[in-house]
Amino acid sequence: MHAEERFVEYKQALDWLHGLLRFGQRPGLERMQWVLGELGNPERRVPFIHVAGTNGKGSTCAFLTQMLMEAGYSVGTFTSPYLIDFRERIRYNGSMIEEEDLLQLANEVRVLVERCEKETEFGSPTEFEVITLIAILYFARVKLPAVVVWETGLGGRLDSTNVVIPLVSVITNIGLDHTSVLGDNLVDIAGEKAGIIKPGVPVVTGERRAEVLAVFHEKAKQTRSTVYEIGNHFAGEQVEEKLGEQQFRYRSRLRRNEETYRLTMNGIHQTDNASIALMTIDILRNYFSFLLEDEEIFRGLQQTRWPGRLEIVSPRPLVILDGAHNQEGMEALAGSLERLLPEGARLHLLFSGLADKPLSQMAETLLPLQSRIESLYVTTFDFPRAAESEMLHDAFHTGGWEAEKLEAVPDWRAFLLSWMREKQSAKADDWLVVCGSLYFIAQVRAFFPTTVEEAGE
Repeated sequence: MHAEERFVEYKQALDWLHGLLRFGQRPGLERMQWVLGELGNPERRVPFIHVAGTNGKGSTCAFLTQMLMEAGYSVGTFTSPYLIDFRERIRYNGSMIEEEDLLQLANEVRVLVERCEKETEFGSPTEFEVITLIAILYFARVKLPAVVVWETGLGGRLDSTNVVIPLVSVITNIGLDHTSVLGDNLVDIAGEKAGIIKPGVPVVTGERRAEVLAVFHEKAKQTRSTVYEIGNHFAGEQVEEKLGEQQFRYRSRLRRNEETYRLTMNGIHQTDNASIALMTIDILRNYFSFLLEDEEIFRGLQQTRWPGRLEIVSPRPLVILDGAHNQEGMEALAGSLERLLPEGARLHLLFSGLADKPLSQMAETLLPLQSRIESLYVTTFDFPRAAESEMLHDAFHTGGWEAEKLEAVPDWRAFLLSWMREKQSAKADDWLVVCGSLYFIAQVRAFFPTTVEEAGE
């Protein structure tokens, strides 16, 4: 490639990256390993915490990042998907990668991507592989953080993030998502996620089911790794919860005493995610001489925010966003609302989802709330895989919802505008919960003014 063919603008680099989507998902690490070999294996110079799992990866990564930063460590974070800006996926101390850095690194990686396609039998790296490569170079060369919180894309064993040897491997839990790629039963999916277990590297898991744990233990036996299980080697127990905060008690084999922590995120599953993050920190403190004071850990957990998870975007009228985009997510949402909704409050839901999700099963998951829900609005949004509102209406009907509770909304923006106007004067007993696809939540979130915490980014 000649010098004049370099990308000059960030947008060109981004278009090129998105253009690689045509190579689809092609599991396998040989393209990554070839490119990293050509670069002199920069991934070996950075300490990683590798996080896999079906649900809860993002929150667990957020807790870890915040606690380590509170203790004065510089932290790289690699996550997916992004909500508003592509650069959210690669962060240093909470700030997104600079456009200029992404442009430079894309130019460098592009040469190797083209060589990999021409010179090897492996073909071209995929979009996700190239983003992973850019993240590795950014952390290994540009920023050099003390530690990188490293989230898998899909699965584990053949995921492009699996080229690193971490300090700790974390597997939050196993659920039935991406079954076409990972297998259609929990044991097969667990086998894929267990692929991130490396020789001698400790494993922390939030999984409780015996048949799934058996898969992890089998793999850990081969690699001589220690597995730390929730409910056994460590545990978090919710003490109390109200909208916008909860407290839980945490104990672990690596600590003398129990400790009580506060989260500003709701949901019992967040107690689990925070406990998994705490156990990971306990291992870093005990075996890797990381220094985190108790109050830094306490502050880190309390300050962790995770957009689009039971997030209050308007206090009056009360509007809550939740990216419940698969069945487990819907179950967690239904459980949380059942616990948090005060007597006499009127609940309204606005839902939109992707056409390729099990929509009628997701609708069924919300049935226990049917008596508390005044109205359920379904809508579509601007996204290639978004389901049309008629399709969602049918899915909820099939899922057992009474037709008189359902209403299709042609334009969610107009709906929200009139809702905010009408309910401005209303009492606090109207709850509007906007839920479904994270891509939908991202668009709705952009519709509300930016929250105070984020303005500083």
